[in-house]
Amino acid sequence: MSRQDSVTTHTLRLELTDEPGELRAALEPIAEHGGNLLSVFHERGNLTPGGRIPVEVAIDCPAGRFDDVIEGLREAGVTVVAADEEYYGEAFRVLLTGHLVDTDLSATLREIERTSTVSVEELSLSAPDGVEAVSSAYLRLGARSGERGVALDRVREIADAKGLTVVEPLGTDA
Repeated sequence: MSRQDSVTTHTLRLELTDEPGELRAALEPIAEHGGNLLSVFHERGNLTPGGRIPVEVAIDCPAGRFDDVIEGLREAGVTVVAADEEYYGEAFRVLLTGHLVDTDLSATLREIERTSTVSVEELSLSAPDGVEAVSSAYLRLGARSGERGVALDRVREIADAKGLTVVEPLGTDA
């Protein structure tokens, strides 16, 4: 079997927080799942609307392992904006209300991003009465083109399982 038959090349667009070690942490799941780094384009001076740094990564990985790489990135909390030109082209906003902190908001966000059709692009949390009271989170989500309904259904399922309320949609973005 030739190298061309066993390895495929892929491009990922990620968004990272501007903190030391974030790029390294984002690259670890790629290596853990058999990916080989070809290039990294890190746009540190250019922030996204959510205040994150856009990063484009080109990798080679064994055929059939690319989905494992994406899953590993999501499990590590990395925002995957695009995978092989599969951009999350439909943005929409929802409001989650309930005991967000008590039900582990970080875990909720990871569950949402595990869905291959949705990406969390922006988050704003409001807990005016403390972390044990009802709070709300504004989420700007990105869905793959044509899959907004599927993405929204998944957000509803996750919210229902945690006893949260989804107020949606608050508007759309292009």
